[in-house]
Amino acid sequence: MSVSEQEQLAYIAAQAADARVNLELETEDGMTLNMGPQHPATHGTLRLVAKLDGEQVVAAEPIMGYMHRGYEKLTEVRTYPQVTTLINRIDWLGSFANEVPFILAAEQLMEVEAPPRAQWIRTILFEMSRIANISLYIGDMAVQIGATTPIFFAFRDREHILNQIERVTGGRFHPNFDRIGGLKDDLPAGWIEETKAVIKKMQTFCDQMDDLVAGNEIFQARTRGIGVIPAEVALSYGLSGANLRGSGVDWDLRRDQPCGLVYDQCDWKVWTHPDGDSYSRFWVRLQETREACNIVDQLLDNIPSGPIMAKVPRIIKVPAGEAYVATENPLGEMGYYVVSKGDLTPFRVKIRSASFSNMSICPWVLKGVFVPDIIAILGSLYFILGDIDR
Repeated sequence: MSVSEQEQLAYIAAQAADARVNLELETEDGMTLNMGPQHPATHGTLRLVAKLDGEQVVAAEPIMGYMHRGYEKLTEVRTYPQVTTLINRIDWLGSFANEVPFILAAEQLMEVEAPPRAQWIRTILFEMSRIANISLYIGDMAVQIGATTPIFFAFRDREHILNQIERVTGGRFHPNFDRIGGLKDDLPAGWIEETKAVIKKMQTFCDQMDDLVAGNEIFQARTRGIGVIPAEVALSYGLSGANLRGSGVDWDLRRDQPCGLVYDQCDWKVWTHPDGDSYSRFWVRLQETREACNIVDQLLDNIPSGPIMAKVPRIIKVPAGEAYVATENPLGEMGYYVVSKGDLTPFRVKIRSASFSNMSICPWVLKGVFVPDIIAILGSLYFILGDIDR
C-alpha cells in the first residue's frame, strides 16, 4: 500500500471517529447553556439557563434569588426612620431614589407634607441619583458589546455627581438622607454653584456618549433590530421605565402620577422610541440622562427658602392604615405598599421593584435569538440584582 493510500485511509478513519463523537454528543433537546450565577452581563448573581439549537436560543429561564436580601421581611423589625438605611441597598446605583417612595408613603399615612424647600431638594437629589445610575449604564452597555473606552468616561464623570451627593448627605452610595417630614440637613454653602458646574460636565458626557456609542456603526449593528419588544407585549409583561418607553409607550410617573416631588416646576420632556429594540432602550436612557440634567439645572435656580423639616413627633408612630406610592426611579417604577397597625415599625411592606418586573420578559424576548445577542439584550433591559432579590 502506498503512502498516499495510507494517508487517505487514516483521514477516513479520523472522520469516522469525529462522526461517532458528534453522534454521542447529540441530544433530543439540544444543548443547555448555563450563564451565571456570576457573569459580567448579569450585574450581580443571576443564573440564566438557555436551551440552544445550534447557536439559536430555543428557551431561556432567569433563575433569581441568590442574594437572599429579604428586604420586605426586614422592614417589619425596623422603625420607620431605620428603614431608609435598609432600602438604600435595593438599587445600589440610585440609592437616594429608593428612599423617596417609602418616605412619601409614610407621610401619606401620617398626613404630613414636607416643606417646599425639602420637596425641591428631594427632587434634585432624586434626579442626581438617576444621572449617577444611568450614566454608568451607558458606559456599561458599551462594554457588553465589546467597547471598553466608554466605561472609563462613565466612571470618571459619575464621580462628579457622587461627590455632590456626598457633600449634602455624607454618603456616596447609601445616603440615608430622607426623613418623614423632610430631610436630614440643608444644603452646604456653595453647593448650588458647584452642582451647576457638574451638570454642565454631565451634559458634555451625554454628547460624547452620543458620538462614541449611539453613533457607532458596530454598536448599532449589534443592537438595532435585536430583542424587539412590541408595545403591547411590554405592557402585558409589566415593563416600566426606559424599557417601556423604548417600545414607544409614552408613560412616565414623574409626569403622569406626580406625588410629593416638584417636576411641575420645570420644563422637561418624556422621550420615547418606536422601534422597541436594544438600541431604542439605550437611546431612551441617554435622552433621559440629558433631561435629568436639564431638570436639576432648572430646579437649582429656584430653590425656595424656608425650613427643611415639617413638625413631626420625635418618636415616629405611623397611624394604622395602608398606602401605596410609586415613583419613576432610574430603573423604572419603584413602589412601596406600606401597611401600618399604629406601631413603631411597619406591619407589612410590599416592594414593587422595577427590575423584578422588567426581567419577567426574558423568556419571551430571548426565544429565537442567537447566543451573542443574549448579552446585548440583557444589557439593554438593564437590571440591578439588588432590585430583583427581596
